[in-house]
Amino acid sequence: MSQKKNDTPALLLALLVTLGLLGGGAWLLAKQFGGGGGVESGNWPSLPNGGNNSGGGPVKLSTGERSLISTTGTSQKQAGINAYAQGNYSEAAQQFQASLQQSPNDPESVIFRGNALAVNGPTLTVGASLPITSDQNAALEMMRGIAQAQQEINSAGGINGQKLLIAMADDNNDNATAQQVAQGFGKDQSVVGVVGPYSSGVSIATLDAYKAAQLPNISPVSTSVELSNASPYFFRTVPSDYIAARALAEYSLSKLQRQRAVVYFNSGSAYSQSLKGEFATAFSLGGGQVISEVDLSQSGISLGSTLSTAQQQGADVIVLLPNTGTLNQALQVIAVNDKALPVIGGDDVYSATTLEVGRAAAEEMVVAIPWHIDASPDPSFPGSSRNLWSATVNWRTALSYDAVQAIAAGLRTNPSRAGVQQALKSPNFQTNGASGSIRFLPSGDRNASIQLVTVEPGSGPGGYTFVPVP
Repeated sequence: MSQKKNDTPALLLALLVTLGLLGGGAWLLAKQFGGGGGVESGNWPSLPNGGNNSGGGPVKLSTGERSLISTTGTSQKQAGINAYAQGNYSEAAQQFQASLQQSPNDPESVIFRGNALAVNGPTLTVGASLPITSDQNAALEMMRGIAQAQQEINSAGGINGQKLLIAMADDNNDNATAQQVAQGFGKDQSVVGVVGPYSSGVSIATLDAYKAAQLPNISPVSTSVELSNASPYFFRTVPSDYIAARALAEYSLSKLQRQRAVVYFNSGSAYSQSLKGEFATAFSLGGGQVISEVDLSQSGISLGSTLSTAQQQGADVIVLLPNTGTLNQALQVIAVNDKALPVIGGDDVYSATTLEVGRAAAEEMVVAIPWHIDASPDPSFPGSSRNLWSATVNWRTALSYDAVQAIAAGLRTNPSRAGVQQALKSPNFQTNGASGSIRFLPSGDRNASIQLVTVEPGSGPGGYTFVPVP
């Protein structure tokens, strides 16, 4: 999925830069013990001046010696970070656990604790390319799935006796930064697989780097059809826009009996463009017609006027296909419409912001997403995730969990990059995840279905919630 997502938290610039520059082993994240995996020193290229990672300098990366998240700090967490950086892993694990007693919903501390418990023995390193700077909420959603999978795998003894070590990098959901992340992971032979990137555009931009390194990466979020058959090293645990678009078109045509659509999208988003094109094709093949397309990225546009014009042209359904960067504009359409026309939307509309801002005007809107906790094919995952996080997780968390589980399944066959890639490419590959059976098509796409959800009054933000469509 996706050229996505929302809030942009403040950066810990001075702290991160200072920590990054201290000592000669600036980005040495973990020592290697007994054949285990740490991220090797000297492999991480610096961004050119003017890049989107704090104006140049090393990519922000951590396995436990620095925090990449600006909103989840406790004194115990900082003590754990300090102990980890000094190689006192037992003390670090204890401090991270103490921090989690105060802040149980902090996935970074869960990962750091898992790394501290694992690093003194043989390990296998899995990278995570995360949109931390640009969209901290989205990064946290991914981290929760990664953390839960790591905890479950390591608690069960690891993979043939080797524990998973997670190396997290901030790719800023930015092409240049993510390419640097891919190059860094690629040069480090201890890294056997990568979860991410987040958005479709960034995944497209990093295809060559991962392919050159022969390093398999699995995106839990990137849905653009441009990624199908794009590289033998790219996989995704989320179905492509081809599947989601057809689910939305079928719902409009068959359930709503609406055949004339006005589509709102972002021309600057690979995800949004992909979903728009796939929807238009599926809608047309089913007998529908897209009578108007509105680019939400246009400045000075009057969304009320575009909707009024579309209605005059006969539009009888609104299709919202924004990326996260244009979600606010899509929510303005919902407000202006005020339930006059039925609304359907892509997975980036599935957001707490939609519920909080849209409220009654968003009621009965239908959104296509890959997974919902109340319709999970794996009945154990909803309970285990709620117990771990003291909260309800969303599809981005579930499919990040699935990405780690898929890499782990490949490692059980052959604990190497080549082993993971060959296993995932095999027509016989199958493992279980939060969203059910994980299998990949020859294109690298997930062989899975879509879940439709609708907005109803409930206990969520603004007094509303998403529930599965029967």
